[in-house]
Amino acid sequence: MCDTFVSIVPGNKERSVFFGKNSDREPNEAQILEFHPHKSYSTKEKVHCTYISIPQVRETNGILICRPFWMWGAEMGANDKGVAIGNEAVFTKMPYKGSGGLTGMDMLRLALERSDTAEQALEIIISLLADFGQGGISGYKNKRMVNHNSFIIADPHEAWVLETAGDLWAALRVKEHYAISNRLTIGKEFDHSHPELINMAKHLKVLKKGEDFHFADCFSDWLHGKFSASKARRRDTLHDITKLAETADISSAFDILRKHSEEPYDPSSHLLQNSICSHAGNSLTRNTGTTGSFVAHLRTKYDCIYWATATSTPCTSVFKPIWMNGEVIPDLGPLPKGQFNSKSYWWYHERMHRTLLKDFSVMAEYQPERDKLQASFVKLAYRVNDKERYSFTCDAFKKSRELTKKWWNALKESPGKPSSPGFLYRKFWKKQNQKAELFL
Repeated sequence: MCDTFVSIVPGNKERSVFFGKNSDREPNEAQILEFHPHKSYSTKEKVHCTYISIPQVRETNGILICRPFWMWGAEMGANDKGVAIGNEAVFTKMPYKGSGGLTGMDMLRLALERSDTAEQALEIIISLLADFGQGGISGYKNKRMVNHNSFIIADPHEAWVLETAGDLWAALRVKEHYAISNRLTIGKEFDHSHPELINMAKHLKVLKKGEDFHFADCFSDWLHGKFSASKARRRDTLHDITKLAETADISSAFDILRKHSEEPYDPSSHLLQNSICSHAGNSLTRNTGTTGSFVAHLRTKYDCIYWATATSTPCTSVFKPIWMNGEVIPDLGPLPKGQFNSKSYWWYHERMHRTLLKDFSVMAEYQPERDKLQASFVKLAYRVNDKERYSFTCDAFKKSRELTKKWWNALKESPGKPSSPGFLYRKFWKKQNQKAELFL
């Protein structure tokens, strides 16, 4: 499960668009942060997506993406034109395709590679949906995970929401703020739609005679929406966006993605996935957690700044600033896979995170250090000159790793509280660690 938001903040000096997403995947589904520069191709080349190949375009943009290590497509990211996109799994009444077609992550990456604006990215995804359809298993070990997709697409000037149900779709231009969380949200009002959308709703008898058409009511799968706790997560995100709009402070965007259902938080205390910062907890109703987080500050007068954790669970992570000019991100070690590798940036942090899960009350001691380091990055990121940006990014990644090392060394000496957490929770994580060959 995932959560994505966008907030359009008109200011006196500049218009800002804040975009953010938590990508929730299976615990051992390590996520890669990577940059692909602008590239030219011949007209006969193909692009090999997760399951199918499609014709390549002559030129692709530079893209900064976060993707599950085994996928070609990306969960979230941005391009060097200032377009940012995040996608969500949604569950509908329309049939699913377990094989063939493009995954939602494929369509996201293709749109970033090929678009100059948010509206153009919207048009590209709609065209890909029509030409190739959406489909394929989107789970790592969970081969029953097949879904449809929704998207938030933003640039420094505007933002769009695109929601799909099979081949059908509806799109809404964002006026101020919006959030999506694994459920259809577009209702009676939308700006564009599949030309046969309402006729198909009538044909399928999901729109009763005399009723007004409502996209979400007609096509939503109620059961998945209920047990994903998506309504509660979306409600919390929309509530917190108001603070972001008031302050126009990037730190408020981080706070949204770090939010738990209650504080102080106990990750073993609840059944459903009702926290925006998600920690997996059981194999049935909480079998995924946040494996990567991404925030984009899209600005009209200045270069866009991108912030990524390159690690799991933003509550235990620090967002690092990234610019897409010149060199972009430092060497993060070997590309992470499904097994522990201490040389991989993602897994190095994950070892600390999973040790922290033994006694999450320690977060009360860790959080002030995290916040102090985060605040130092925010303070300097908006002042650093062009020539110093890459070195600043490298330094931010280095200091974040040093903080992880400090806390890993402290935590491994602590046995944790005997009463925390519960047996079933410990059993779930013991199994995940065994699969990852991570022995704590």
